Amino acid sequence: MKITQILPFVLVLGFFFLSQTSFAQDERERKVIQLSGIILNADSTDAVPGVNIYVPKKGRGTASGRFGYFSMPVLEGDSVVFTFIGLKKQTFKVPEKVESDRISLILTMEVDEIALAEIEVMPYPTEEEFKKAVIAMSVVDPMSISRSNMSPEMLLRWAESIPASGGENFRYFQQGQMMQNQDLYGPRPLRILDPFAWSQFIRSIKRGDLKSK
Repeated sequence: MKITQILPFVLVLGFFFLSQTSFAQDERERKVIQLSGIILNADSTDAVPGVNIYVPKKGRGTASGRFGYFSMPVLEGDSVVFTFIGLKKQTFKVPEKVESDRISLILTMEVDEIALAEIEVMPYPTEEEFKKAVIAMSVVDPMSISRSNMSPEMLLRWAESIPASGGENFRYFQQGQMMQNQDLYGPRPLRILDPFAWSQFIRSIKRGDLKSK
């Protein structure tokens, strides 16, 4: 390879190293500042949590906490950007020369309102066709729908699908508890051997309750 071909590559490489060295020296010369503060809404009544706070192209950033507070290290001369969805982006420029090593801010962010053009939505290409469709529309009587929903067949179907209420579940549980207690202390009574049941049965026969109507 000829020297004339190597020379441009060496010059570019040297320029790159010089620029990086000067940039690093500039970063070292600038003082580190602790930037902190609180971010509020436009009315200064509520804190804004979750605001993105960063220095572009520097890889430094943070986010505001639950009460809108933030704190991060920056350098003199940095531009700090504050962004949040629905709020206007703001930029804070750190002074070139700062006597103290701390800066405190109270930042208010305004709502970013975007006005969209009005859009008129029509289901039909022309107003005349829309009127014809409305006139030709068949309207169902709501009372007929209500009567069909309250029919005995529909009520029975709903009663079969609806789960038991709290009172029914409680009565079922109580009956189960009583049957368990009876099983613990003796056999279950047979209604066919109950004299009171027989007396009620005989009275019902005399009254004619069992006659077919």
